[in-house]
Amino acid sequence: MDSITNITAQTSHPKDSLADFTTNSRMLLLSLMALVIGAISAVVAWALIRLIDLITNISFFGTFSTRHVTPQQAHLGAWVILIPVVGALIIGFMARYGSPKIRGHGIPEALEAILIGRSRIEPKVAVLKPVSSAISIGTGGPFGAEGPIIMTGGACGSLFAQLFNLSAAERKTLLVAGAAGGMAAVFATPVAAVLLAVELLLFEWKPRSFIPVTVSAIVASILRVPLLGSGPIFGVVPHSVMTTTELGIAALVGIGAGLASGALTMVVYAFEDWFQKLPIHWMWWPALGAIFVGLGGWLDPRVLGVGYDLIDKMLNGRMLGAALLLLFVTKALVWSIALGSGTSGGVLAPLLIMGGALGAAAANIIPAGDSGLWAMVGMAAMMGGTMRSPLTAMIFMLELTHDLNAFPAVMIGSVAALAVTVLLMRRSILTEKIARRGLHITREYSVDMFNLIRVSEVMDNNPPTVPATMKLRELSELIAQGDAPLCKRQGTFLVDANGNLAGIITRGDVVRAMQRNGDVTVLEAGQQSLIVTYRDELLDDAITKMLRNDVGRLPVVERANPAKLVGYLGRANVLKARVKQIDEENVRERGRMPAAAAV
Repeated sequence: MDSITNITAQTSHPKDSLADFTTNSRMLLLSLMALVIGAISAVVAWALIRLIDLITNISFFGTFSTRHVTPQQAHLGAWVILIPVVGALIIGFMARYGSPKIRGHGIPEALEAILIGRSRIEPKVAVLKPVSSAISIGTGGPFGAEGPIIMTGGACGSLFAQLFNLSAAERKTLLVAGAAGGMAAVFATPVAAVLLAVELLLFEWKPRSFIPVTVSAIVASILRVPLLGSGPIFGVVPHSVMTTTELGIAALVGIGAGLASGALTMVVYAFEDWFQKLPIHWMWWPALGAIFVGLGGWLDPRVLGVGYDLIDKMLNGRMLGAALLLLFVTKALVWSIALGSGTSGGVLAPLLIMGGALGAAAANIIPAGDSGLWAMVGMAAMMGGTMRSPLTAMIFMLELTHDLNAFPAVMIGSVAALAVTVLLMRRSILTEKIARRGLHITREYSVDMFNLIRVSEVMDNNPPTVPATMKLRELSELIAQGDAPLCKRQGTFLVDANGNLAGIITRGDVVRAMQRNGDVTVLEAGQQSLIVTYRDELLDDAITKMLRNDVGRLPVVERANPAKLVGYLGRANVLKARVKQIDEENVRERGRMPAAAAV
């Protein structure tokens, strides 16, 4: 019995399992590391923006300068078609001979590193991704810098984490801290950056990761001020308190943006499928896509580059009429072709432009509010619906504009768009790319049911037992004769003359021992050092014991007296918990109203 006592003494006290969180002091260590990562992310964000400006100046103006300019300021005529093609050719070579992971808009690549790469990103990706994105955007690509900075910041966080002895979960926290820090530095939106981490990258809501990620985002946003200036990026005249009519219209704008975001996702992947069918190597695809980018820029220069100036004009009501619809169609087509070709660039800024164009265009027929308000609602709705991150979208717009009174309308629009997209589409524009690589991601976060159920709720209250002195041959004969209690379970517990737990014997033990000597006792053939669980223990803790010790069943004993057997917990019992959850989700109980049964 000493062996049982020694093992159970290592288990946690029931008070430990009643804590709200599992966070320990390592959170403080990760937070200190996140301070460094936040600073690195801010510097990287500054460098990326300056590199984009440098390449834009060289490509469109022939000057070696980092002053902020846009492709729209250049007047090159038809020569503008050639510039994106040259940039795309360079990116194709970088992807083929450097790393194919620089292709795409960054967030799916970060997700893939977290899901299957144990949060390890190669150093060359940390260098090639921002450079390729800067080339893409600087030569007129219709993208934003947020996707690349999320990937680059994440790569910096991952590389920093790989310098230390950390678990995969801790590396994930620092990877996401870098991504959040990069986004906070680019847009001066630390809260939205943290929410994006929670909604899209962390796959959990735990203080152990939430706090370090927040630290990184705050540090990056503080350092943004001396590096890039303070926010908001898009200053607007604050709106008055929203009326009931405006809130109702916001829902309609959100529904329209949701339908548009679904259509955009389908168009992007339709073009990707078209490129997949081409009989040429994928390194040439970005150049083909860039031809259409150049043509679009020749017809309407507004589609080239990041387009922050367009967002500012829409939010301040300086773009009206048919020009908005033309911008939406042209930008959507050029962006979809370029993204489908596999070039490097982000999705967030283009979504803001397209959503803002829809909202501002709708202002012509909306009897309330102004075009700036509906542009803001359209932007948040397009972002929330397409990325399936409504909390991020609504806070993002609030931080970009500081227009607090418009927040209820923005929230309604984002949620309405999300409702449309989750009902009409199985996956978002981000997870579709992951799914095409053979991975499935669920975006629904909930408390693990194994952390809600106690062992006593699913255990067998009548565990199979035999005397520890029984001969092995006798037990074998009982099993062969079909003794119900013994045949029901793979394991049988052994008790001494006083009814105390002495050991366990499994079917495998019986077979192996019978091949050697059937005259030994079951105690000699079985196992006397036991891993045990308790009635008040969380099922998650019991399952962890099974997995770590490679056992399929546990005796349930009293905490005060580990020798007193009170139950049996096996794999079948664990599955009972899953059945219980399925019933709670799907079994509809009869309501009080007669008509309720038909609903």
